Amino acid sequence: MTGTWSGGFKAEVTVTNTGDAPIGGWTVAWDLGTARIASLWSGVHTLDGSRITVTDASWNGALSPGATAAFGYTADGAPPGGAVGAVCAAG
Repeated sequence: MTGTWSGGFKAEVTVTNTGDAPIGGWTVAWDLGTARIASLWSGVHTLDGSRITVTDASWNGALSPGATAAFGYTADGAPPGGAVGAVCAAG
C-alpha cells in the first residue's frame, strides 16, 4: 500500500520473473475483502465477487529473467488486513 485516506487507499504491485526463462505474460489474483477498485493502471483486471485478477497490459507482459513490471490501483473502502495471499502465474 502506498497511501491511504478516509474511505480509500492506493497500492502498487511489482511482478518479478524469478525463473530462468523469459515469460510472455503474467497474472496476479487476490481477495480484495470489502474494498472496491476505483481505478487500475498498467494491467487489466476482472472481478469475481471480492476476488480480483490482474493480467499484464499489452506492453508489459514479456519479462526476461530478473525483470519486473508493476501495476497500481486505487480502491474505495478498507485495505485488506495482513497478508493478502496473492496467487501469481506466468503465461
